[in-house]
Amino acid sequence: MIQINIIGSGNVAQHLIKAFSASKIVEIKQVFSRKKETILHLIDSEKIITDFEALEPADLHIISVSDNAITEVSNELPFNNQLVVHTSGTSSIELLNPKNRRGVFYPLQTFSKNKELDYSVIPFCLEAENTADFKLLETIAKSVSSAVYSISSEQRKALHVAAVFVSNFTNHLYQMGHEICEENQVPFAVLKPLIQETADKINALDPIDAQTGPAIRHDSTTTEAHEAFLQDENKKNIYKILTQSIQHNGKKL
Repeated sequence: MIQINIIGSGNVAQHLIKAFSASKIVEIKQVFSRKKETILHLIDSEKIITDFEALEPADLHIISVSDNAITEVSNELPFNNQLVVHTSGTSSIELLNPKNRRGVFYPLQTFSKNKELDYSVIPFCLEAENTADFKLLETIAKSVSSAVYSISSEQRKALHVAAVFVSNFTNHLYQMGHEICEENQVPFAVLKPLIQETADKINALDPIDAQTGPAIRHDSTTTEAHEAFLQDENKKNIYKILTQSIQHNGKKL
């Protein structure tokens, strides 16, 4: 069995615990958490440590903490020449202390503690300083997912920015749509089939070819009516910016 230590107890760390607990080739040796109770529902109490000095050698140590804490945590590790990775989408491999062999183990997904996921389809973006370490990371990733990629630090930055656009920003637009529905006593559920179809379409079409709506048609009568309807200045400004962006970059149908 490949022995892994997980350092952290947030959303990503908790999902990694769940994923590796089901792996046939990975054993979670230790999990570091400042508060034991945070992860007692996921792993045996005797495997949870709260002191860095209690960390034992393992085949892999996964630092899954906030980006700002990666360097500090890697400096605290009480060993040398072990394989240590972080799970950040934007942070360079260079943030890790070079006293250990360094890598990145980035699962590209939106993680919420109470939302179950199918780990087998989550892309894992890997980086390591040498071939042997990369092969180990690849073996571990493939034990839980069928989507494993070799991605450099620069490529990972681009992916993370793209992910913010397609996930975080999109969800914020869902929130705005939800508010508009609530303010006008319309069930948000009416929009859910449209949301699903829009997401499904990009499995068959490039996003630029899937674009529809009044902006891409240059239907100024409709866009002007929408702007007049929106009383909230923030929503109105976002509507205008997105309309202009679609018209500048999209294909006119």
